Amino acid sequence: MTAEILPNNRNGVHVITTARLHMGFFDLNGGLGRKFGSIGVSLSEPATELQAFKADGFSVEGQASAHQAGQRALSMAKHLATSLDLEGGVHLNIQQLITEHAGLGSGTQLALAVGLAMSQLYSLDLTIKDIALMTQRGARSGIGLGTFAAGGVIIDGGRAEKTEIPPVIARAEFPEEWRIILIYDHGLRGVHGNQEVEAFRSLPEFSAESAAKLCRYVLMQALPALAEKDLHSFGLAIRELQQRTGDHFAPAQGGRYASKKVSQILEWLETQGVQCMGQSSWGPTGFAIFADELKASQLLADLQNRYTDSDLGFMLCKGRNEGALVTSF
Repeated sequence: MTAEILPNNRNGVHVITTARLHMGFFDLNGGLGRKFGSIGVSLSEPATELQAFKADGFSVEGQASAHQAGQRALSMAKHLATSLDLEGGVHLNIQQLITEHAGLGSGTQLALAVGLAMSQLYSLDLTIKDIALMTQRGARSGIGLGTFAAGGVIIDGGRAEKTEIPPVIARAEFPEEWRIILIYDHGLRGVHGNQEVEAFRSLPEFSAESAAKLCRYVLMQALPALAEKDLHSFGLAIRELQQRTGDHFAPAQGGRYASKKVSQILEWLETQGVQCMGQSSWGPTGFAIFADELKASQLLADLQNRYTDSDLGFMLCKGRNEGALVTSF
């Protein structure tokens, strides 16, 4: 049943926010008092898009209305309304969604989209951090919050003992001409929820030496390479992150990469000379980055012809150098 939209509040809020790649943590040791620290990039697609209206109750329609994501969005809205002591509710029309549990940050983007929409509807002036804390997002990584706010390539500084949300400590533009191929395994879901909490609890200690090397790769190779649009050097840094963190997480996800099918594709791409690739977050989604659209389109055609398993899918996209769009109408 759809909650009745309040007659004097017919104006709505429209939010579009996009997926992100989480390319890896660079300090899983935490010996200096801060742990995690990560690098990621905002994508042009896939996207979560919704409209929100003031209502006398809570309801959802659209693409996700019958699925878990729709119910999750409603639960977020109800939780926010209770936390903020709102007198009214919200009606959501969800028009498209980032794939859940694929390593693309769907949960954080949905929570921020619902929260910012409600903030706009009720003139609450909430910040992204406010919403993240109320919806328990950004516990280990600030990448999703940073890409929602500003897009581009985001570096966060990890968590210290009193850290509420990992701070964004650097942002860089993703080169406009570079292209990204996403590699989906629709038959597998990435580690999430309680399984993720248990994985972090049970994994062995990450060496301080490896953490130091990865911090150097991020600061002295990945970031300068972005500034100079040097994909080869950027790729070397990302692959080092992927190899060291992927091997560390292997006991929890079954290997360096969560999906054997995606892993095989990444191995083949390496034989084709692809320089920058890996898995986003816990996966199973993989990615490969190319210097221009022509190279990416050629490899995409080869992938589609070579890998016809029904579980596999591919998407060509760009980086996104701006944050989410939140507009009233």
